[in-house]
Amino acid sequence: MSDQLRNKTIGALFWSFFDRIGQNGLQFVISIVLARLLAPAEFGLIAILSVFMAVAQSIIDSGFGSALIQKQDVSHVDECSIFYFNIIVGIFVAGLLCLVAPWIARFYNAPLLVFLTRALSLNLVINAFGLIQTSLLSKRIDFKSQFKISFIATAFSGMIGILMAYNGFGVWSLAAQSLSQNLFRTFLLWYLMSWRPSWIFSFLSIQTLFVFGSKLFFAGLLETIFQNIYLVIIGKLFPPADLGFYARARSIEQLPVQNITGTVGRVTYPVFSSMQEDRKRLKSAVRKALLTIAMMIFPVMIGLAAVAEPLVSALLTDKWLPCVIYLQLLCAVGILYPLHAVNLNVLKAQGRSDLFFKIEVLKKFLVVVAIAMTYQSGISAMIIGQIATSFLAYYMNSYYTGKLLDYGVTEQIRDVIPALIISCIMGGVVYGVTLVPLSTPLISVIVQITAGIILYIAICCLVRKNEILEIMTMIKQQWLILRRADSRNLKGD
Repeated sequence: MSDQLRNKTIGALFWSFFDRIGQNGLQFVISIVLARLLAPAEFGLIAILSVFMAVAQSIIDSGFGSALIQKQDVSHVDECSIFYFNIIVGIFVAGLLCLVAPWIARFYNAPLLVFLTRALSLNLVINAFGLIQTSLLSKRIDFKSQFKISFIATAFSGMIGILMAYNGFGVWSLAAQSLSQNLFRTFLLWYLMSWRPSWIFSFLSIQTLFVFGSKLFFAGLLETIFQNIYLVIIGKLFPPADLGFYARARSIEQLPVQNITGTVGRVTYPVFSSMQEDRKRLKSAVRKALLTIAMMIFPVMIGLAAVAEPLVSALLTDKWLPCVIYLQLLCAVGILYPLHAVNLNVLKAQGRSDLFFKIEVLKKFLVVVAIAMTYQSGISAMIIGQIATSFLAYYMNSYYTGKLLDYGVTEQIRDVIPALIISCIMGGVVYGVTLVPLSTPLISVIVQITAGIILYIAICCLVRKNEILEIMTMIKQQWLILRRADSRNLKGD
C-alpha cells in the first residue's frame, strides 16, 4: 500500500470511527435518558416500525450508493439521475407505507401504529434527498465531514426527544427524535456540500449502475429483512414490553458492533476497490484489517457480556434487568459481524456482486431454519439460533475470500485466535469482579471496565506487541496529521 493511500486510509478509519462512535455513542446516551423516562412497551412500538422503515430505506437506495462508490468514472449525469430516481422511489414507498399502516396496526393489535407509521414514513423522503451527498463523501473517503454532520444532527434531535419525553409525549418523543435527526442531517449535507443536481436524467445511467447495484440491492434487502425479522416475530408472539427488552439489549450490543462494522465497511470498501487489480496487495490489506478488527471487537463484546448485569442496572435502572440475558447472548452473535464485513467487501470490491447475492440467499435460508426450530422455545432460544447461524455465515463469507485471494477461513481463524484467547482471559477476570461485593452497580461497572482494559492491554503488549505498536503508531500518525491539517471549507472541496 502506498504511503499516500495508507495515510488516507488511516485518516478515513480515524474519522469513520469517530463518526460512528460520535453519532451512535451520543445516540446511546440519549437513549439511556429516554429509557429512564419512557416504558419498555413504548420502545417496543418503535422497534416494530424500525423493521418496515429499514426495509423501505433499502428499497430507496436500491444499491445505487454502493454502485457510485465502486464505479471509477461516475459522471454528473449518473449522479443526477440517481438523485431524482431516489426521490421518486422515496415518495412512492412512503405513500405505500401510509396506505398499509392500518394493516400493520391490525397485525400487531396496536391502533397507535397507524399514526406512527404515517409520521415516520416522512423519513424516507427526507433521506432520499441526501443519498448522493453521503455516497460522494464515502467515495472520497471523507468521514471527517460525515462525523460533524452526524454529531450535530444527533445532538439537536436528542434534545428534542428528551424534552418531549420529559413533558409527557410518550412514544411520540421517539418519533420526533427520529424525524428531526434525519431532517437536520439532510439540511447539513446540502448546506455544507457544494454538489447540486442539474435538470438532467438518463435512463441509461440508471440501467448501467443498476447492473452492479441490483445484486447488492437484493442482497442488502434480504439482509435488512432478516436482520430485523426477529423483531417482527417477537413483536407478534410476545407482549410489546418483551419486544422492548429484546430491542434494548440489541441496541446495546449493536453500539460497538455497528461502530466497528460501520467503520470497517465504509473504509475498507473504497480502499479495497482501489486495489481490485492487485490481489497480492489486496490480500495483505484484508489480513491487516482482520487482525486489527479482531483485537478491537473480541475484547469489547466479551467484556460487554461480562459487565451486562451491573451495566443495565446502573444505566437503565432495574426495570430493564430482564434484558440482561438477551444482551449476553447477543454479544456472541455480534462478535463476528465486523469480520463478515471485511470478507463481503472483498467480493464487492472485486465486482462479484453475484457471489455476494448468492451468499446472502444461503445465509437467509439458515435463518429461516433457525427460527423454525427455536421460536416456540422463547426469546433466549431464538438468540441461540442466531449464534449458530452467525458462525455458519462467517464460514460462507470467508469461503470466497479464500477462492479469490487465497486467504480462507482456516488462515483467517489462525490469525485471529490469539486475540480471542486473550479476550476470553480478560472476560473471565472481569466477570469475577462481580463476585466481589461493591457498593453500587455503577462502581462495579467502573471497576470491571478499568480492570479489563488494563489487563487486555498488558497481555497484548506481552504476546501481540507488533500489532499493538502498529495500532498505536497509526493513532499517533493520524494525530500528527490532524494537528498539521488546515481547516478546509467543505464548499471549496
